[in-house]
Amino acid sequence: MKNYLNQPTLKLILLLFITFCLTSSLWAQKQKPNVLLLLVDDLKPTLGIYGDPTAHSPNIDQLAAKGITFKHAYCNQAVCMASRYNLMLGARSTSTGIYNFGTQFREVYPDAVTLPQYFMNAGYHVEAMGKVYHVGHGNSNDIASWSVPHHEEKVVEYILPESTSRQLTREEAFFQNSKMFIEDLPSNKLLPRGAAWECTDVLDEAYADGRIARHAINRLRILSKDPEQPFFLAVGFARPHLPFCVPKKYWDMYDPAELPMPEFEDFPEDSPECSHKRRGEITQFKPIPENEEGIYPNSLKRKLIHGYYASMSYMDAQLGKVVEELERLGLDDNTIIVLWGDHGWHLGDHGIWTKHTNFEQATRIPIVFVAPGVTKAGTSTEQLAETVDIYTTLADLAGLDKPNGPQPIDGASLVPVLKDSNARVKDHIYHSFIKMGYLGEAIRTEQYRMVRWTNIKDATKEVLYELYDYENDPNETQNLAAKNLLKVKELEEMLNSHPKAKTNP
Repeated sequence: MKNYLNQPTLKLILLLFITFCLTSSLWAQKQKPNVLLLLVDDLKPTLGIYGDPTAHSPNIDQLAAKGITFKHAYCNQAVCMASRYNLMLGARSTSTGIYNFGTQFREVYPDAVTLPQYFMNAGYHVEAMGKVYHVGHGNSNDIASWSVPHHEEKVVEYILPESTSRQLTREEAFFQNSKMFIEDLPSNKLLPRGAAWECTDVLDEAYADGRIARHAINRLRILSKDPEQPFFLAVGFARPHLPFCVPKKYWDMYDPAELPMPEFEDFPEDSPECSHKRRGEITQFKPIPENEEGIYPNSLKRKLIHGYYASMSYMDAQLGKVVEELERLGLDDNTIIVLWGDHGWHLGDHGIWTKHTNFEQATRIPIVFVAPGVTKAGTSTEQLAETVDIYTTLADLAGLDKPNGPQPIDGASLVPVLKDSNARVKDHIYHSFIKMGYLGEAIRTEQYRMVRWTNIKDATKEVLYELYDYENDPNETQNLAAKNLLKVKELEEMLNSHPKAKTNP
C-alpha cells in the first residue's frame, strides 16, 4: 500500500495536533471560574437583604440581588480566630480542638491544605488583603496559603489624638501581637484603653477598609490582564469590628432616635451561668464601664448601636467599590463571589455586647453566593448553612475534587441549594463555644437550638442543657430544656452523630 502522507504533510498534521492540544488546554484553564471571597469582621445580618429596616446596606443588597442569600447561616464558633480557621480549614473547632487564641493551626496540622491552598494546587493564583486570618492575640498569618505575601492592614485604627492618649492602646497591642504574654503585663492591662468610636469628617481611605478597597481594585486591574490565569482573591474588611471609627458621613446616615434598642436585656430564665456574659472585649474601650456588670445607660447603648450601624454602612460602601470594579472589568461573568461574616454580634440583647456566646445573635451570620450559571438572581433559601460548608462548596463550584484534608473536612457542598433554593442537604448545623471550663456544643435546627455544656476539667460535674424555641421565643427569654426533655434527647442524638469533640489540640 502506498503511503500518501509525505513528510511535510505529517509535520503539518503533527503541528495542527499540538496546536489543538495547547489551545484546548488553555481554553480549559480559561474556563476555570475566578473566586472573590469577601470576609467581614463581626458582621451580623443587620442588612436590608435580611429584613433589617434600619440598615443602609445598598451594595450588599445589590450583590445579593445577583445570587442567593442563606437566611439561616451560622458560624461554628463565635470568635474571630477560631471562626476563620473553621473557614480556611473546612473543619469545626470540635474536630480540630482549636478554640482559643495563641494556637497556630499548623502546630496541630502541619500539612493542612487550606481553602486558598486547595485552589493554588489546582493552578490558581491566590492572594489576600486585610483581615483574612486573625493576625493578633498570639496568632499570625499563614504564609503557605498565598501565592504572594498577604497585604496587611490595621484592624484597630485611630485618627484623633484624644482617642489614644497618644499611646499604644490595649487592643492595638493585641492586634500587633505586642506586649502580650510578657511577664508582669497580663493581657496588656497596663496600657491605656482606646476610644470605642470616632466620628470625623475624613475621606474613606483615612481608615483601613477604604485602603483595602483601593488595593483590591488595583489587584483586580492587574489580574484582569491575564484572563488565562484564574485567581482566588480574599478581601477582608475590618468594620464593623470595634472601635467604630468611620467617617462622619456614615454616622449621618442614621437618626440616633430611630435606632432599634435591645428588646430583652436579661439572661434567659433557667439558663446556666456558663452561658452568660458581661463585660469582656468591650471593656477594652473607653468610655465603657470597665469594672461594672450592669446594663448600660440608654445614651451609651444608643451610641454603640449607632456606631455599629455606621461602621456596617462604611464597610458596605467599600465592598461595593470592589464589586463594581469587578463588573467594570468584565470579570463578573466568570467569577464566583461569596460574602461571609465571621460571626454575629450582641447589640445589648441579654445585656451582652460583642460575641463569645452560643446565643443566636452571636452565631447567626450572613452568607451570600453569586455563582454565574448556577445561582438564580435574587433568590433566598431557608437551608441551614455553616461556615465549614464554604470550603467544600467552592471546590464543587470550581469543578475540583472533593477536599479530603489531611485535616478534618466537615462541610457539605451547598451547590444543590445554589441550583434550587428549595433543595435540602442537611437538617441541622453544629457550633460550639468554651466558657468557664465548660464546652458548650450546640445543635441548631430551623426551630430549635439545644446546647449541651460539659465540664472539660471535671467529669464529675453535672452536664447542663439549654433549649430554645425560635418560632415561639425568638428573643431566648426562657430555657426550655427541663420542660421538654424529649426534644433535648432528639437533638442530643443529632449531636452524638458527630465525632466526639476534641478539647485539646
